[in-house]
Amino acid sequence: MTNGQTMHTVAGESRFPTTRWTLVVAAGDPRRKEARSALVSLCENYWYPLYAYLRRRGYPADQAQDLTQEFFTRVLEGRYLDRADPEKGRFRFFLLTSLKFFVSDEEDRQRARKRGGGQLVPLDFSSGEARYQREPAHGETPERIFERRWALSVLDRVVEKLRDEFVQHGRPEHFERLKVFLLGQSDAPYAALAREMHTSEGALKVAIHRLRKRYRELFRREIADTVADPADVESELRYLAAALTAK
Repeated sequence: MTNGQTMHTVAGESRFPTTRWTLVVAAGDPRRKEARSALVSLCENYWYPLYAYLRRRGYPADQAQDLTQEFFTRVLEGRYLDRADPEKGRFRFFLLTSLKFFVSDEEDRQRARKRGGGQLVPLDFSSGEARYQREPAHGETPERIFERRWALSVLDRVVEKLRDEFVQHGRPEHFERLKVFLLGQSDAPYAALAREMHTSEGALKVAIHRLRKRYRELFRREIADTVADPADVESELRYLAAALTAK
């Protein structure tokens, strides 16, 4: 197996493999196809926080779309990757810092490249703008909306991965019923739900316990993909919690 695929076990616990963010650092090397693929994947999954940042900075929807698409086009062409410093360790930090440099340069241009030209990452701007219109209207700073949307994007990715696992096992309806227990937000009586699912209350509690455990595992892995060092996972967890609860 390659370095990006190997797993090691220490004291009975699995350590994270080489992360996608670690590969991104090497994405400037055209010979590293896996690095390019990792970069595309992260851009596809985490473009919306940058789009929301630009909209909150005051750019109209069409210009924010142009800037977002052009920014990712340049990143995937290898621009800004020299700033992908593993010492700073956060993919979100790299993206936002690079976007600020890009926007500063682009403000001297009369217009961005026509939307869709040279598109390297398929970004669903129609749904992105619909999401932005549902953002709170209060005076949230561009940086604050980026941080909150980044945290929510991580959560969304984890829930989607967990749903996919249920689908693969032919039990999507189980996930839809149980997902309310992921964050401990459901006060639904176990006995009633167990009857609806044609199982025992004890079996239901075991299923919920396993769901939460798997959710935590996937959550940590998703975070590990966006930091350079597995040792940074805990601090990133704290960052996400703070971003979601800050007023």
